[in-house]
Amino acid sequence: MREVPVSEIKKAVKELIIEANYKIPEDALRAYEEALKKEQSPLGKEVLQQIIENAKIAREQGLPYCQDTGIDVVFIFLGQDVRVTGGSIEEAVNEAVREATKEGYLRASVVWDPVFERKNTGDNTPAIIHYEVVPGDKIKIVVAPKGAGSENTSRLAMLKPADGWEGVKKFVVETVKQAGPNACPPFTVGVGIGGNFEYCAYLAKKALLRPVGQRHENPLIARVEEELLEEVNKVGWGPMGFGGLVTAVDVKVEMYPCHIASLPVAVNIQCHANRHAQREI
Repeated sequence: MREVPVSEIKKAVKELIIEANYKIPEDALRAYEEALKKEQSPLGKEVLQQIIENAKIAREQGLPYCQDTGIDVVFIFLGQDVRVTGGSIEEAVNEAVREATKEGYLRASVVWDPVFERKNTGDNTPAIIHYEVVPGDKIKIVVAPKGAGSENTSRLAMLKPADGWEGVKKFVVETVKQAGPNACPPFTVGVGIGGNFEYCAYLAKKALLRPVGQRHENPLIARVEEELLEEVNKVGWGPMGFGGLVTAVDVKVEMYPCHIASLPVAVNIQCHANRHAQREI
């Protein structure tokens, strides 16, 4: 049994939060450069050039890419042969969020409680933490700060099995249509199909962790991703909603078995600030 001090998790999460906010991943940047070649709208081209330039400035000067530095979503893939020592993982993650928010000059965007006073917690805690136990003796940590503009346009539906693939496709496309410029396209769209009410939403968010342009290893799901991307780009929102061919640079799909009477579908919209960073310890 390999032992890992909880302090290592804290250190990794803190550094990853700052990195994710300052450095848009290379796969996303490559996607925007490819989109620039495809886009025919002059205004759309100009917007894409500004997105790329903004990313370079943020990376070079150590500045947040977007003023909405998001709520911190942390995925912890915990090897079953690892024993974490020295304290609580949850407490370590939230302390990392506090320190990263202060030291990285990130906006505190979390309120407690959600309905009545909506008083800001002041340090962006608590984080949203997802755990998965996986084989091995490593811990993989992925941090994905998520802004409200895109998150607020995400949707979940409990479709009927008779709705089938056409029903799923219609729901995904309609969600993108409703998102519009409010979610700051070009998007990466995460789609979860199957499971149940809560698990399909998790699948949609987890789907966004795969690199932009990387197709699913399952050939059927890979074809589904390509078809959805084509349909979504027919919506015509274009970069930042000014019109054009590139409404989304990618669609990611994850599927899971479901009940015979269900067809859960979730769509998680990711704005062009496709922030995520990862590390293995």
